[in-house]
Amino acid sequence: MLFSGKTKKAKALDKKYIGELYDQNAPWLLGVCLSYTGNRDDAEDVLHDGFVKIICHIDKFKERQPGSLEAWMRRIMVNTALTYIRDHKKEKMIVDFHQDMGIPDETDDESLFDDYNFSSDQLVSFICELPDGYRTVFNLYVMENYSHKEIAELLGISENTSKSQLLKARRFLKRCLEEHKNEIKYAKAESNR
Repeated sequence: MLFSGKTKKAKALDKKYIGELYDQNAPWLLGVCLSYTGNRDDAEDVLHDGFVKIICHIDKFKERQPGSLEAWMRRIMVNTALTYIRDHKKEKMIVDFHQDMGIPDETDDESLFDDYNFSSDQLVSFICELPDGYRTVFNLYVMENYSHKEIAELLGISENTSKSQLLKARRFLKRCLEEHKNEIKYAKAESNR
């Protein structure tokens, strides 16, 4: 395992072990970045910037329990992605509360993915289709377990805006999933003719 003894060598900036740290973690860290940026090019930029931060600060990392290095690296990537979004996205990150996206005004469905059978790659692609504000709040709340209060403080928005963005993200995803499911049903019906 890379984390215990080899982390000390990585802390000494041994290129071989930094390379191993990168090779073992870059694929899943890229997935974290992609879930925030929405496209591979931006995700690769964030991964690069985040990994530079990991290398520069690895001497400050203290392993408290198994998995804490991964959690520490994930936190760096999430923070780097949020900074990237703030600094590089030209469009408004938080979609106007009153903007009509063609999403019916219904109650939040807690079992969003229960009736669907999609691969994790398909779900990530649907999440990447979310508008930036929806995607950012969705990821922080669902994937990172932040509270609405924490999200509001982190993004400089109100708690109600965070709640609204999450609700709209869930509705948007549900609509995308239902459309995709209907397309699959239609394609199967057509192929059975």
